[in-house]
Amino acid sequence: MFAPDNTLIEIRDLRFAWGANGVPVLNVPELIVAAGESLFLHGPSGCGKTTLLNLIGGVLEPQGGRITVLGHDLKKISSAARDALRADQIGFVFQQFNLVPYLSVIDNVTLPARFSAARRARIEKDGEGLAQAAQAVLQRLGMEAARHQSVTALSVGQQQRVALARALLGAPAMIIADEPTSALDTDRRDEFVALLFQAAAAAGSSVVMVSHDREMGERFDRVVDLRDINRVGGQV
Repeated sequence: MFAPDNTLIEIRDLRFAWGANGVPVLNVPELIVAAGESLFLHGPSGCGKTTLLNLIGGVLEPQGGRITVLGHDLKKISSAARDALRADQIGFVFQQFNLVPYLSVIDNVTLPARFSAARRARIEKDGEGLAQAAQAVLQRLGMEAARHQSVTALSVGQQQRVALARALLGAPAMIIADEPTSALDTDRRDEFVALLFQAAAAAGSSVVMVSHDREMGERFDRVVDLRDINRVGGQV
């Protein structure tokens, strides 16, 4: 699953700019994350945190430099190959959760594995069916009883747990979380971060998370202020 040298992410001389005028967003000389390491990236709104996550996830392509994820140089593989890598090895937890409103809880959770043969194969290797594996993840997060409910009937905190369950299903190598607690109070924020680490450990997944809230970094192996590694200086 991991790169031969046990490197999860390697960034060298990354450059990215938005729009026809090439407004610079990121100029990152170096960032290396080891497999199994948890990384917390923070900084104020507009400093490029979400852009960096989308580059790591292969959603965006850099204009310069190199991003290697699990041994794959994202500039040297096709768009289809980046999509496959993301589907197979990366679980996303979005700020707005991005749940499908017309699907039930369990159907939202199983959705990524329906598009990824690699995730399904890891589930089957453990001797479970897709629905059984989804129920097990939901149970770990306290949401198994709601598996047949519509996600629109859930509270914000419950929707967040469903989004986490969806990201974790099939044990991806990495969980990327983009400001996932912005709608929660302090107690629920801390509860979610604890659940994130417990569930990621059970799945064997590394965690990369961004937030403007530096206090959340206490649980992570490494805390990085994006402004300290971005030569653009936080411009967008």
